[in-house]
Amino acid sequence: MLHDIWFLLIAVLWIGYFVLEGFDFGLGILLPFLGRNDKERRVLINAIGPVWDGNEVWVLVAGGATFAAFPHWYATLFSGFYLALFLILVALIIRGVAFEYRSKRDNPTWRLAWDWAIFIGSAVPALLWGVAFGNIVGGVPIDANKEFTGNLLTLLNPYGLLAGVVTFSLFVTHGAAYIALKTEGDIRARANRVFLGAGLVAAVAAVVFLGWTQASSFIPGSAAVSVLAALALVGALGANLLKREGWAFIGSAATIGLAVVALFLHLYPNVMPSSTNPAFSLTVSNASSTDLTLQIMTVVAVVFTPIVLLYQGWTYWIFRKRVSAARIPDGAN
Repeated sequence: MLHDIWFLLIAVLWIGYFVLEGFDFGLGILLPFLGRNDKERRVLINAIGPVWDGNEVWVLVAGGATFAAFPHWYATLFSGFYLALFLILVALIIRGVAFEYRSKRDNPTWRLAWDWAIFIGSAVPALLWGVAFGNIVGGVPIDANKEFTGNLLTLLNPYGLLAGVVTFSLFVTHGAAYIALKTEGDIRARANRVFLGAGLVAAVAAVVFLGWTQASSFIPGSAAVSVLAALALVGALGANLLKREGWAFIGSAATIGLAVVALFLHLYPNVMPSSTNPAFSLTVSNASSTDLTLQIMTVVAVVFTPIVLLYQGWTYWIFRKRVSAARIPDGAN
């Protein structure tokens, strides 16, 4: 019972990460293109400045929870996907350094170089997280010893790459929605146009991916949630056309969240299916920690999770205002 609860909690953590960090990644990808000068790019960075590092906490907690609740899942995942996860980690480091170092010199070349570092640090995780989750759901070669027997090229299969395209395009769409919601003037208008184009690409890619997923193994609950995710994206596109930016952002967030729910429903009761032999698959039962460990973790989660949620919610409330170029003085860092 407790291992099922922790499977659900880990799914919730990944939903929180992809919904919150998703618009961060999308904004970082769009930064060199929507920001046509240094001041406009400063507007975009200021839009996520108070929240981007807090959003990254979700993936740290998700990784830690997986390590504690499902050590066999953690060991197989992080050893088998080591190079892909290492590339994500390097990209996140580059991205964090770029946010901090960009303003250290009042030099256009210096700042532009760090802007492209933010782009790379956002684009690589946006793509590779999708590749990773596509392979987790689709199945990877795992032997009887619960060890991954493939390599990086094994992960770069058509299904995994399509999943990467889905996350990349969804994050760009979500980032454009956030920019439109948080900025004013020309940047806001450009972001609304990007939202429509990126959203249409994401819709096509997501329909193909979710259809492929259900065709490989039809799971009624997962299929139903996939339909809801598609409807949420359609609603977001409609809200964008009506200039209802808040609803467009909620729609893109719901799309990402429901898509993650659909994948976890499709995955359960497995945590890593084996393409070598279904009998070698890792499940919530054979990959979990002891009941005592899960009981202690549950108590800790019950005590500290509300505190973290309240603090992060307070942060978003305090920094809820729109950002505009008019409020940034010339020469500001």
